[in-house]
Amino acid sequence: MLGFAVVAYLAGTVAIGLYAARRVHGAKDFMVAGRSLPLYMNFACVFATWFGAETVLSVSATFSRDGLSGVSGDPFGASMCLVIVAIFFARVFYRMDLLTIGDFYRKRFGRTVEVFTSLVITLSYISWASAQITALGLVLHILTDRVFGLESLSLDYAILIGAAIVLVYTVFGGMWSVALTDLIQTAVIVVGLIIIACLLADRAGGFANVIEHARDAGKLRLFPAGGTKEWFAFIAAFLTMGLGSIPQQDVFQRVTSAKNEQTAVKGTLLGGTFYFFFAFVPMFIAYSAIVIDPSFTTLFSSDDARVVQRILPELILQETPFWAQALFFGALLSAILSTASGTLLAPASLFTENVLRQFLPTLTDAGLLKLLRCSLVMFAAAATWVAVNSKNTMYEMVEDAYTVTLVGAVVPLFTGVYWKRATTQGAIVSIACGIGAWRIAQSIGGDDQLIPSQMYGLVASLIGMFIGSLLPQLIDTLPPIDTSKPLAAPTQPLASLPETDPVNPYSTNT
Repeated sequence: MLGFAVVAYLAGTVAIGLYAARRVHGAKDFMVAGRSLPLYMNFACVFATWFGAETVLSVSATFSRDGLSGVSGDPFGASMCLVIVAIFFARVFYRMDLLTIGDFYRKRFGRTVEVFTSLVITLSYISWASAQITALGLVLHILTDRVFGLESLSLDYAILIGAAIVLVYTVFGGMWSVALTDLIQTAVIVVGLIIIACLLADRAGGFANVIEHARDAGKLRLFPAGGTKEWFAFIAAFLTMGLGSIPQQDVFQRVTSAKNEQTAVKGTLLGGTFYFFFAFVPMFIAYSAIVIDPSFTTLFSSDDARVVQRILPELILQETPFWAQALFFGALLSAILSTASGTLLAPASLFTENVLRQFLPTLTDAGLLKLLRCSLVMFAAAATWVAVNSKNTMYEMVEDAYTVTLVGAVVPLFTGVYWKRATTQGAIVSIACGIGAWRIAQSIGGDDQLIPSQMYGLVASLIGMFIGSLLPQLIDTLPPIDTSKPLAAPTQPLASLPETDPVNPYSTNT
């Protein structure tokens, strides 16, 4: 019965996604839903940016094993990212009337920086998308084994099936599919997980008993108990998610899909704040599993790190009635699908618009839409390959994704907006120094060094920007962008402007 309910839910999601394809009439509709989403839809999209597989399965399991000090990146860093974007970047992004985050780098620093940063951001999505596909495969694997009794369906084959499901509706509906499915899935997530939390709290002796058990076990200690190395790891994880996820295409896409800049700011701030508080619900549920059945702690010692993520699904199947199982797996699938679709769409949009399009100057809008869909299929295949071959947890895969953008894209973004003396030369030096220092530190010290390699990369990127910008300029640079005034009316998308066009679309007062 449960298996058929899950199949029906997946079929319904695909149907909604395909229905959304009717609203896609061009590349802008496909990438940012025509910039027309009201507050409630924009809020749901932003919340769904982070509330995915790693939050429900991996972050919750990591908390059960390591406590709050082990999840500084998510939800603490992840929610901080959205708050920073809402306060410091949402208006800027919206007023620039861009299609991708890569368009910002072109407008501020030129084509070379645009291509380099777009490639860096695009590559970072492989690990993130892989985490979502892995989660969907894990759920299908557990269900086919425990519900349908099909033991022959391995985790790898289940991952392939999950990737195909997400790809089908995303490749046709784009951001419209993401927006419509996110709205429904957010409601299922919130209602389903709250009911499950109440049910398991009762099985575990009450909310107070679960929290007291976690406190006595040291799980509620926020800061690391070790020495300098543990503190650096804690800070690095926080910064990797908190800063490294800011220059991400799917964050940009969800923010700028709002109908106006006020909605973009409010939706992002509300989505980030709500995510921070609601992320503790799956943590509570996962720790309830340990209180109810301490034998689940044996999953922590498995050679395959992904096994620990089975805590919640296994508990639900063992300890709850059918209706609770249906609620939980509905919420879980909603969380996975809402994030997975966005993590495939984002790199496809960025790579097509800011890398491939440079070599196809005469490409029509219809041709661009076809190319976007082809790119989406390509990235789905790459993410699926990584998902099948990786043994990391989803939390680790997501953290790996943001390390790349932390060292290669964060500093040019911040300085490009808020430091008028930032130059194209400075941006190029910043990217080279950041990625170079990170890779060198990683190759020399590995994972056991005192200071995590991404912190070397971030510092080097910052130093590179200042040195490159303040030294005599050997590369022509573009003037700072004025985003102090809201757009008077929808303007021509920046992507369609010539490379040397000096027009400032923000000079008209409203």
